[in-house]
Amino acid sequence: MPTRLEALQALGLTLPAAPKPVAAYVPGVRTGNLVFVSGQLPMKDGALLATGPVPSVVSPEAAQAAARQCGLNALAVAAGMAGGLERIRRIVRVGAFVQSDPGFTGQPGIANGASELMLAVFGEAGRHARAAVGSVALPLGASVEVDLIVEVE
Repeated sequence: MPTRLEALQALGLTLPAAPKPVAAYVPGVRTGNLVFVSGQLPMKDGALLATGPVPSVVSPEAAQAAARQCGLNALAVAAGMAGGLERIRRIVRVGAFVQSDPGFTGQPGIANGASELMLAVFGEAGRHARAAVGSVALPLGASVEVDLIVEVE
């Protein structure tokens, strides 16, 4: 069975540096064996991958890719707080927020970008509870934001 880093590499991904907060909060909080990761935006190389509402400005496919990047950024925070990706036992919950046009109901499909990443990296330990919520706006105009709760060693 591959390590979690090997699973990421097989997807063509690497764990980025944990993003810095954009306001007055911390990236995550550990209490006992749980890490609560603050909402992460689809930042890659210092830029947002997707801004604006879905589907009028950002396609559902692009928003799903943005959710995957949010999930990757959230894993970077969790791994930093846990002492490494291998010290994350399981993904407990994923919260996905999608800047949505009125009447758009495809938030669960967008959230799959993050959810499927967790399953690919963690296998059964990546199966999680989830919320997928539509929003009129998100920080910095992002199309998607994802938060995590993970169990750590």
